[in-house]
Amino acid sequence: MNDIKNAMEVNTHNAKKQMMIKIIDIIIVIIAFFFILYVFVMNQNFLLKTIIGTMIVIFALVYGLIKYEAKETIYEFTDTNIRKIVLLNERGAEIEEWLLEGKTSLLIGKSSTEQEVDIDLNGTEYESLINYEHAVLNCVSGMWYIEDIDSVNGVGVKKAHKRVKSSLKQESPYRLNSGDIIYIANTRILAK
Repeated sequence: MNDIKNAMEVNTHNAKKQMMIKIIDIIIVIIAFFFILYVFVMNQNFLLKTIIGTMIVIFALVYGLIKYEAKETIYEFTDTNIRKIVLLNERGAEIEEWLLEGKTSLLIGKSSTEQEVDIDLNGTEYESLINYEHAVLNCVSGMWYIEDIDSVNGVGVKKAHKRVKSSLKQESPYRLNSGDIIYIANTRILAK
């Protein structure tokens, strides 16, 4: 019960924070509008227009990057309750699934006569690009992390709310949320 109450308090706090950010954004836009109106319409000094125009472009780029990063942190608090990992084919259809309940660590790769992996990608279309020990999934405090184990063709993750996948740095854990797609070489695995 306390967990639900705490989650509701966090959501209320986040909603208030987002409302304040929107109000500040509106104030910045209004001030910028009148400033631009004065500099570019009422003022005749070319040098001032050039300097202010350059500063506005730089400010817009920095502000856009900050807003993008802020959006990243907001999405980090999405659904972290991952119950299974699902192998997808090229059309996005589910081929095979692995349940995560009761597990703390899963090795992703290809099984061989010497070693068996938890998530075996033998027989997939891009099997030749997958190492025998390609990546590992670890559960820490109820959250799942993926880590590239020095693979040749790498591991990528496409967040549920993004269009572009990020390549993981080797031996650096990356937190997963429900809806994220893991790329083992070019093989797609959905976290659900």
